[in-house]
Amino acid sequence: MNKNTICLWYDKDAEDAARFYARTFPNSSVNAVHRAPSDYPSGKKGDVLTVEFTVCGIPCIGLNGGPIFPHSEAFSFQIATENQEETDRYWNAIVGNRGKESECGWCKDKWGLNWQITPRTLTEAFAAGGDEAKRAFDAMMTMKKIDIAKIEAARRG
Repeated sequence: MNKNTICLWYDKDAEDAARFYARTFPNSSVNAVHRAPSDYPSGKKGDVLTVEFTVCGIPCIGLNGGPIFPHSEAFSFQIATENQEETDRYWNAIVGNRGKESECGWCKDKWGLNWQITPRTLTEAFAAGGDEAKRAFDAMMTMKKIDIAKIEAARRG
């Protein structure tokens, strides 16, 4: 067992979510599915209770705890991408699977979990600081999915 594991609360679809993440992102897998040994407030004996999975190498547990605690923007996975093709692939996988676009490279999957699909060129621009960072930031603020060509143009001025 890992020393630290992210626990994500789902209404009832932790296994479906974990399988989607495993299909979508590299170094991701569903490792174990555990069923409830008896009835519980939001389920019955035999229902999927927890799912152990990894997302890009990060260990997670999905807990089917019912609708009381929905996901919020206070937690997100940030996925670093190398190029526009990779950015598009992840963005389109999430949004195209009944997810929702948001601003500045953020989107939400159909289970309500938030994702930042972030090209490395954007984080490099921020790290450069000064006018380059400001131009890249201002360009990002006009986007939903990040357009790398526009970020690179902004970096150059």
